[in-house]
Amino acid sequence: MAEQKPEDELRIGVYICHCGSNIAGVIDPAEVAEWATHLPGVVRATDTLYACADSGQTLIKEDIKKYNLNRVVVSACSVRMHETTFRAAVAEAGLNPFLMEMANIREQCTWAHGHDKEGALKKAKDLTASAIAKARFLNPLTMIKVPVTKRAMVIGGGVAGISAALDLADQGIETILVEKEPTIGGVMAQLNKTFPTMDCSI
Repeated sequence: MAEQKPEDELRIGVYICHCGSNIAGVIDPAEVAEWATHLPGVVRATDTLYACADSGQTLIKEDIKKYNLNRVVVSACSVRMHETTFRAAVAEAGLNPFLMEMANIREQCTWAHGHDKEGALKKAKDLTASAIAKARFLNPLTMIKVPVTKRAMVIGGGVAGISAALDLADQGIETILVEKEPTIGGVMAQLNKTFPTMDCSI
């Protein structure tokens, strides 16, 4: 894995995703990429049709080697959706996966501001600039493994507690269900019949 470089040696690659028309239908990703080339530390900035696709990931991996990048910024969709995708890609290229930062210019920008293209473009630039600024201070991290005891305690033997305990048990996790009352079932156990089937609630 690549080691952290001093501030004056930062080489940041920036990738602006079209996400089909999800982003490109509102803003011009190429304009954001060109604008990003003038930000401190950026040595490579480009737009790509689908950054998460094999072609987009390959581009990032090739650029890491070609431009000797030590930070990567991807302006695309949500972190929840593709952070692991891009971290895996940069790791395959030999860069520490925690030296990659994402900016969400889809859900937080083009989807939210599709009615205001000029404002969406400005926000996309701001979000990208924020991610680049953050990338300047990223440190390489090492994943660690810690021992975990596969045992869980569920407090409350109502319907939610029973359901949670059963789900945990189905995953092979030893589960202890704790209930302060002498019987389980919670409020459900106090009902005679349940709608719409009118079955016994217990």
